[in-house]
Parts: sequence; structure tokens; C-alpha cells
Amino acid sequence: MNHRIMVVEDDEHLADGIRLNLELEGYEPVMAASAEEGLHFWKRGGINLILLDVMLPGMDGFEFCRRIRDTGDHVPVLFLTARGRDEDRIRGLETGGDDYITKPFNLQELLARIKGIFRRQEWVRDSSVSKLLVIGDCRVDLAAMTASSPRGTTALKEKETLILRVLAEKRGEPVKRRTILDRVWGYDAYPTTRTVDNFILNLRKVVEKDPTEPQHILTVHGVGYKLVY
Repeated sequence: MNHRIMVVEDDEHLADGIRLNLELEGYEPVMAASAEEGLHFWKRGGINLILLDVMLPGMDGFEFCRRIRDTGDHVPVLFLTARGRDEDRIRGLETGGDDYITKPFNLQELLARIKGIFRRQEWVRDSSVSKLLVIGDCRVDLAAMTASSPRGTTALKEKETLILRVLAEKRGEPVKRRTILDRVWGYDAYPTTRTVDNFILNLRKVVEKDPTEPQHILTVHGVGYKLVY
């Protein structure tokens, strides 16, 4: 299957270079010069990945990504931007981005990031982990991305679901924060591991009876986390 990759980039010269390289790799590029135009193409469906500039005329890339995620669409988003501050990286990825690469960048690195995203998608589809996890009094449906307990039913974010999948694959064993980054986002997606910690805190609020005294998503000091259930 040829992956359709939408490129939302207002720099015509850069966009042409990306388009050419995507075509040489066998991808089918869809080009948009603004977020508004990108939303138009996205609504038609069939997009497998979005390469998204942040600084765009009109709506910026962060808002574009937020609008897509608010609909429940989990199409991968890879940010391309000159804004390389840690705060911008974290904002982009917490908005729902899957990776973040700063300009100027090497096109071979971009292609490697794209392949990494598609490999992670294959991992999600082919995982041998049960799609239903019973963690204490909480039932997590990985396929539906929901968690149900006597406290109610909560819709999980995609990254929360994938983190649980990683921990479940190594049930009872410590998993390094960097391993979580590699499996869920890919190396170099984050400048630090603190966002993993933030996602873990949110997950504990969902699956633990008392998030301040976790019994299932445990911290392994100096290493990372482990899931016990």
C-alpha cells in the first residue's frame, strides 16, 4: 500500500524538495500551503501521515493538530518547524504530535523519522498483548481506548493507551523511560523524559484507586516504571 502523506508547508521551495523525496520513496504526497487548506484535504480522508509546519499563515500548526485530535482522529503528525525550543517541542507533542523535527533538517533524517512512525503503527496492529487489560478494579480496552471502573468510564489519549501497551508487554518488569519514548514516540522526539512522567501521572488518575499511593503503575527509581496487575 502506498502511504498518502500530507505536507502542510508554506515555504514553496522546501515543500517541493519534500514532495520530490517522498515520491522517490514511493509515498503519495498531498501538498497544502496553509492549515486551512490542509484541513480541507484531511476532511476528504485517506491521509496516513501529516508533515506539519508550525508557523503558517492564518491558523498555526499547533491549532491544526488540536482540531484534528479533538475529532478523535489519530493520524500521525510530524511537526516540521524552525521553533526548536524545548517548550515548543513539548507543546507540539502534548498537543498530539507524534514527532518533532527542527529546520533546517536533513531529508534523510526526515525519511527515517517517517519510516519510524509507520513501523510503530505496525507494532500497534501486530502486538500480541491482549486488547483488554484488567488492572485492579479498572478494565482497559486498548482497542477502544477506554478505561472503566467504579469511578466511571474515561476516554484515553492514544499515547496513554500505547504507554499501557508497552508496560503490559513487560508486565511486572521495569521499563526504562527511554524505552517508552522509543516505542511510543521514537528516540529524539522529546528533549527530556518529563512528558512520560506527566502521562504516567494522568494514567494513575484513571486506573488507580488512590493515585497518590499507586498499586499498579509503579515507579522504579532510577529506571522508569512497571505495571503490576
